[in-house]
Amino acid sequence: MKKVEPVRIWEDMKVSELVDSMGDAGFGAGKINRAAQIMGKMFSDEKCKVFVGLAGAMVPAGMKQIILDLLDDTDVLVTTGATLTHDLIEALGDEHYLLEDSDGDFDDGSLNRKGFDRMYNVVMRNRVYENLERFFVVNWEKFKECKTIKDIVWKIGELCPGTSEDCILKKCYKKKIPLFCPALADSGIGLMIWGRKASGKEIFIDAFEDMKEIIDISWTARKTGVIYVGGGVPKNFIQQSLQFSKGADYGIQITADSPEPGGSSGAPLKEGISWGKLKKNADFADVRCDATIALPLILGAVRGKSKKP
Repeated sequence: MKKVEPVRIWEDMKVSELVDSMGDAGFGAGKINRAAQIMGKMFSDEKCKVFVGLAGAMVPAGMKQIILDLLDDTDVLVTTGATLTHDLIEALGDEHYLLEDSDGDFDDGSLNRKGFDRMYNVVMRNRVYENLERFFVVNWEKFKECKTIKDIVWKIGELCPGTSEDCILKKCYKKKIPLFCPALADSGIGLMIWGRKASGKEIFIDAFEDMKEIIDISWTARKTGVIYVGGGVPKNFIQQSLQFSKGADYGIQITADSPEPGGSSGAPLKEGISWGKLKKNADFADVRCDATIALPLILGAVRGKSKKP
């Protein structure tokens, strides 16, 4: 038990100073401070392999650069097909647009007639799928050598325009960060690949082989740390690999979901101890917050001494 101290703000305050000030506060503020401390330990521990599970519409929300910065200290990324689709959409020159906020009172019928697809208060033009399809038509023969889902997403990263400084797919390929997307079929990219197959183009993918690789990474790591943004498939794909090791040594979870429904996204990290996915003495923090608020604060605190780009 310690005394609660008021959070203080001053002129020209750094993000790291703000999060430090939150360390003696209660509720979510203290959790963000705790997560920043754990992330710093995780990144500085040379024995630790860092696994990031990324779900949610983080790219449309404007979090792509935060993710790219996070990849500098990431050993394994597991994400959704939607995340990679939105990343590729931007790499191909299309954009996401912010709607004027009307307390969520959006005219979706009008957006549909105008050719826009909505994700909360962000939209993209439906015609982005034309560029996606063109990308796969032009490059299809180069995908025939791919044998796993990881092979496919790395190949997309190799072939897509842009640089490793503005594209998640490109950065993972360039840095050879294992990039896993177990539910790739559940995405725009999955639709494009299915479209090629439906037109008679062959591709043979072993959807289970990536499991062997992530288990090998977990099994051979001296220590492991996990960062979950959201939950779902990316979180569980990492979690089940940890059952083949002795569990994670560090853990951070950012989610707005609650545990009562029993789903993975709301399950607290501590629950993983019962499965052997988290060590009993692990250093971990659950942050119940919108990830577009919490992740920049946490990563910003850890990188607080970095110069502005």
